Amino acid sequence: MGLFKRLRDLTMSNINAMLDQAEDPVKMLDQYLRDMEQDLQDAEVAVAKQIAVEKKFKQQYEETTELVQKRESQALQALEAGNEDLARRALVDKKSLSEKADDYKKQWESAKANADQLRAMLEEMREQVTEMKNKRDRLQARAQAAQAQKQINQAISGFGVDNAAKGFQRMEDKVMQLEAEAEASQELRGSRSLDAEFKDLAKNSSDIDDELAALRAKLKKNDQQ
Repeated sequence: MGLFKRLRDLTMSNINAMLDQAEDPVKMLDQYLRDMEQDLQDAEVAVAKQIAVEKKFKQQYEETTELVQKRESQALQALEAGNEDLARRALVDKKSLSEKADDYKKQWESAKANADQLRAMLEEMREQVTEMKNKRDRLQARAQAAQAQKQINQAISGFGVDNAAKGFQRMEDKVMQLEAEAEASQELRGSRSLDAEFKDLAKNSSDIDDELAALRAKLKKNDQQ
């Protein structure tokens, strides 16, 4: 029991310290699980050894008990054969074997109690590892969601008011300036065109007057003839 508690307390202490300093909680959770699984393997070895001790004492108890029964049967057989000395020696050995059997039984019962307790603790550790794996999966999903939200928030923060919106405003101002310049240019072009039209009109009028004068002179000449 002390071994398991020390393993568990040591693991928890080390993992908590690492998590406090961790930059990536998911990686640290994976490390936590690896440490727990290593502790579980160590516990399984310890339980296996204790079970081996239990089986050894059980076997010794059963074998010694069989010998006790055998010596009793042999003592009876010797008495029936009239060999009291042999019967006595069989009973002496039976007594010694009975004492050993009682000792083996006590050791077997103690080893079995320890093995049963370790089995229960080992099963608890396995359940904890399974629970931690499930919790790791949940925390990993939460960490990924939080990271995605953080990236979105950063993107929105850099995308919205300060950068893109101001850039659009500057471009809109430039477009308006271009439109104003184009409109002013059109007005200036319209004014020059009007002056040119009046100049052409004056020129055309002078040409017509010359032609009319020439026709009048021609008519007058014809009349004189």
